[in-house]
Amino acid sequence: MADGSAVAQNTIGHKNEKIGEVVSSKMQKTIVVEVTRRVSHPMYKRIITKRKKFYAHDERGDANIGDVVRIIECRPMSKLKRWRLGEILRKAVQVAVEPAALDLPVETTRTRKKKEEARKPA
Repeated sequence: MADGSAVAQNTIGHKNEKIGEVVSSKMQKTIVVEVTRRVSHPMYKRIITKRKKFYAHDERGDANIGDVVRIIECRPMSKLKRWRLGEILRKAVQVAVEPAALDLPVETTRTRKKKEEARKPA
């Protein structure tokens, strides 16, 4: 009998898991994960893409936009949050902008004409 109860306890812990891409991480300790799946249309038999967004709890704020993550079902934490971040499967590529490129003044047509007039000999 002791073995049967141990097996029952192990199966109780199985939770639903989904894999998706983080589309928003602007909230504190919350991420929005979009899960995409391809299914056959019941009438037309064509493959269509279905998308659903899930709010997930991210305690440490590790996930960023574009990351592929695994979310695990859990108890309701708020009105919309019923999932928690399991793990980050793939980090998104971060594109950086050089600070020098941002400091350049914008040259307009008017300023360009003034520069050309200043260069012309009198």
